[in-house]
Amino acid sequence: MAKSSASVGKQTAVENGLSPDLSYEQALAELETLVAKMEAGQLPLEQLLSSYQRGAQLLQFCRGRLEAVEAQVKLLDAGQLKPLDTP
Repeated sequence: MAKSSASVGKQTAVENGLSPDLSYEQALAELETLVAKMEAGQLPLEQLLSSYQRGAQLLQFCRGRLEAVEAQVKLLDAGQLKPLDTP
C-alpha cells in the first residue's frame, strides 16, 4: 500500500534532521527567513555556514514534499495532469 503524503513528509523531515511535525509551510517560512538574513548580511561569519546547511535541509524537505504531492495528483488523475482552465 502506498504511503500517505503526511507519512512521507514526516519520514523526509526525520531523514533531514528536522522535526517530524514540520509542515511544508513552516519549512518554507524558515527558509525564506534564512535566505533574507543571509542576503542582507545579517549573520556573523560563524553562523553563515550553519545557516546555509539548515537552508539546504529545508530546501530538500520542501522539494520532497512537493514531489510527493505531485505524485499523488498524478495518481488521482490516472497519470495524466489536466491543464487548469484559464479565464
